[in-house]
Amino acid sequence: MADHKPSILQVIGSVVAAAFGVQTSSRHEKDFQGGSATPYLVAGVLFTLVLILSIVGVVKFVLRS
Repeated sequence: MADHKPSILQVIGSVVAAAFGVQTSSRHEKDFQGGSATPYLVAGVLFTLVLILSIVGVVKFVLRS
C-alpha cells in the first residue's frame, strides 16, 4: 500500500463529510491509509471554529433585528 499525501481539498471534503455524518466507509478507510492524522486534526479544529463563529454571528444578527 503506497502512502500518498491527500490534497487539501480531499482533507476538507473528508472533514466536512465526517462533521455532517455522511462519510462513506471506503473514504474513511482511505483517509486512514494516508499516514499522518495532522492535516485532518487541523482541518477539523478550523472547521469547528468557523462553524461556531458562524453560529454566533447569525445569532447576533438575528437578535439585533
